[in-house]
Amino acid sequence: MGLFSFTKSQLLKAIEWTDDSKDTLVYKYPMDGRQIMYGSKLTVRESQMAIFVNKGKLADVFEPGYHKLSASNLPFLTKMLSLPFGFNSPFYADVYFINTKQFTNVKWGTSNPITMRDKEFGTIRIRSYGTYAFKVSDPAIFLKELFGTNSTFKTEDIASYLKSMLVANISDTIAEAKISALDLACNLLEFNKVCQGKINAEFNKLGLTLTNLVIENISFPEEVEKAIDTRSSMGVMADKMDTFVKYQAAHAMREGANNPNGNNLAGMGIGLGSGAAMGQILNESLSGGSNKKVCPDCGTSLKESAKFCPDCGHKFVTSSKKKCVHCGAEIGARAKFCPECGKSQDLKRKCSKCGTEVTGKGKFCPECGAKL
Repeated sequence: MGLFSFTKSQLLKAIEWTDDSKDTLVYKYPMDGRQIMYGSKLTVRESQMAIFVNKGKLADVFEPGYHKLSASNLPFLTKMLSLPFGFNSPFYADVYFINTKQFTNVKWGTSNPITMRDKEFGTIRIRSYGTYAFKVSDPAIFLKELFGTNSTFKTEDIASYLKSMLVANISDTIAEAKISALDLACNLLEFNKVCQGKINAEFNKLGLTLTNLVIENISFPEEVEKAIDTRSSMGVMADKMDTFVKYQAAHAMREGANNPNGNNLAGMGIGLGSGAAMGQILNESLSGGSNKKVCPDCGTSLKESAKFCPDCGHKFVTSSKKKCVHCGAEIGARAKFCPECGKSQDLKRKCSKCGTEVTGKGKFCPECGAKL
């Protein structure tokens, strides 16, 4: 009886795991030297999967539900064991429960700044942080690639590795996108989706799925933030150098005029100079629409008399011809007579009847009505 009682105590009749943690990915069922018998009951709850491993090799995978262990639902393990005593003989195997629920609000952030080439600010370094969520989608791959035969495996055991994958892929996505830092910061939702799709491909190789990715913030260096504030104070978000120079000049002159350290004469000189320069700047700003033209290639504002664009070298073609006031034929800019109709380009004529000087293309004298 003692031997029989000992043998029965070494057999497992029911196998299940009640998860009471928030961060456990893998739980190895404690065998404590016991063996599994055919007919034992295996309970796999929702958001769980069970894996049987024999001698370090994956045998069978069970989805959520109630399973009575037999040769029909343990085909691989039965074949591996080649049991000589039929299907009632006990056998030994490691049982792992895999948690397939979502693990949310896992934080990530850039330990070191990400270097990017910006079309407005040049080469800058940005930082970013946020959260992500993931779950185990393929327990077999997850076992082979990550947790192996560990007795337990928690989110903290993989968090740093997943974080490095996230940051590396986000850096690559920023480099490939070739968009400005401002556009990036203003379109975080769209950028989240692009990054999530790319990173998910890497997660799938580990048997994981990235269910959500949130980039909460992208921060810029202090000098870039100051540049953004300066542009905002000017009321425009453009890179027109003339506007920036005028703003800076006006700001410097105001500071110089209010400088209490200089003597009165110097202060008066600065004040007068500031007033004159300010008037010139205001005059140029107010009349900028009338005495300037825009380069059709790069959009740079130029003086009306400019023949070449200083930014892209575009040449402005000045017409050296005009049209005949009588027949409309093209003639030289300085021609006094039309080579087509022979008529003078001077529209000032005298009435042969009353001598009144007539301008324009009229055919009759406005004074006497005589035909011209």
